[in-house]
Amino acid sequence: MALFMYQASYTAKSLAAQLKEPQDPVDVIRPTLEEVGAKMLVAGFPFGEYDLLIVYEAPDEMTAASVAMAVGAAGEVRAGKTTRLLSGQEWLDSLRKRKIIKPRKAR
Repeated sequence: MALFMYQASYTAKSLAAQLKEPQDPVDVIRPTLEEVGAKMLVAGFPFGEYDLLIVYEAPDEMTAASVAMAVGAAGEVRAGKTTRLLSGQEWLDSLRKRKIIKPRKAR
């Protein structure tokens, strides 16, 4: 399974609703992930540009795209970002496939 990181910023309306009736967004998002065959590994709430960060495993990029679309379609986020993460083994494999690129001198 591939690793993905999803970051989201809530809409003002969503934040206002959460202030009135607090609930853990992870409880809402986890079933969405599981429905498409993904598994949440960690979730947190960073300060700054994004309000929510989730790291999850999914079978492929198509699944990750469907997760982002499902979350976006719910209307609770104003911005979302999905990033493919390499596992430690994938990182090592990529290092082993390296090819050093030597820049050409300007003519």
